[in-house]
Formats: sequence, structure tokens, C-alpha cells
Amino acid sequence: MPVITISRQYGSGGVQVARRICEVLGYSYFDKDLMAQVAGELGISEDEIVDLSGDTYRMRGFLDRLLGRRRIHAEVSEPTAEGSTLKVEVLNEAEGIKLVKDTVLAAYERGNVVIVGRGGQAILRDKPGVLHVRLVAPLGARALRVKEREDISLAEATDLVTRRDEAAAAYLQRFFDIDWDNLMLYHLVLNTGKWELSDVADIIISALTHLRMVPEI
Repeated sequence: MPVITISRQYGSGGVQVARRICEVLGYSYFDKDLMAQVAGELGISEDEIVDLSGDTYRMRGFLDRLLGRRRIHAEVSEPTAEGSTLKVEVLNEAEGIKLVKDTVLAAYERGNVVIVGRGGQAILRDKPGVLHVRLVAPLGARALRVKEREDISLAEATDLVTRRDEAAAAYLQRFFDIDWDNLMLYHLVLNTGKWELSDVADIIISALTHLRMVPEI
């Protein structure tokens, strides 16, 4: 049931690496679809599944991003004289973060999943059988990747990369009280400016085979 969390600087290729790992290992990628499935198993009904990756926090209204510009509705059973009734509650910010944590923990229990962002390295910090990976790259290299992908100017790409990194750091500091650059949070820190992304995926897969399935001290 090994699980991989990937924390990445924006533009370092985290999503591509994650999808390559899933392709090779047959793992599930923890995206919006899987989150919706897991949330359903937790008894949550929503207009749009929570999908907070962290790197867009503060770039728009928090709840707008967290809830996809719509509010998540949780069906809560309340006792009545006739038995029980369902009450629909709108989740606030704290409850939204709790839902993120709950869905990540539920995905962990499933196993064989790659979680990119969303505070996975914090939520699963003390869980056995989890490989925590950090992907970094020089700012210039990341800006070039984003420039080509988004078809924007290099200056715009550099600004976007910088703001996304700041947003991710703020998200993790506020909600999980961690410094995402703290190397002690990770088993591996890989510079994707030095490797092909397929090679980065291969390195992570190799490391996974040596992961000790015991809690860390």
C-alpha cells in the first residue's frame, strides 16, 4: 500500500512526474476525480469537489479556489422525533481544510496513490509506508517550462512562478504550520533542472522499493 507525496515548486514538473509514476506502477493519481470518489465514500455530497493544490492559495479568494467558486455542501444527519433528517451545511474555511485532510487520509488508507501538493507531506507526515518527495528546479528553467506551456512571455511566466511558490508556502504555513522548504520533511529532494522528467520518475520508483514500512523516528 505504499503512497507517494510530491511537493513541488511551480514549473518543476511535478504533475508530469506523478503521472509517469502512475503509468509505470499502476497507481492512482490523486486528482479531482479521485477526490470526488473518496469524498463520496466519506458521505460528503458537494456541488464541486474540494480541489486545493496549495499553489493557488491567495491568488484568488481562498474559498473560491477551495470550492471551485461554489460552496461545498455536506449532508449531515440530525435526529428528530420521526427518526432523523438530513441537513445541508455550507462548509467554512476550517471545515474545507478538514475535508482536504480527510480525503487525503482516506486515499492513504487505499494505498497505491500519488498525491501532488495539498499538504500531503504534512497530513501524512507520521504515517508509515509513505515516500515524501520534493521537486525543485532553478527559477529560469521553471519559467521557461511555464512560458512554453501557457504560451505567455518569459516575464509573465517568471512572475507567475514566483507568485505560485509564494502561495504554496503561505498555504502550508497557515494550515499545516510547516515550512515547505524544510528538507527534513522529505525522503528525496530532486532538482528537475538536472534530469529528464522520466528519469526523475524512475528515481522515485527505485526509492519506493527501499522504503521502510515502519513509522519514522
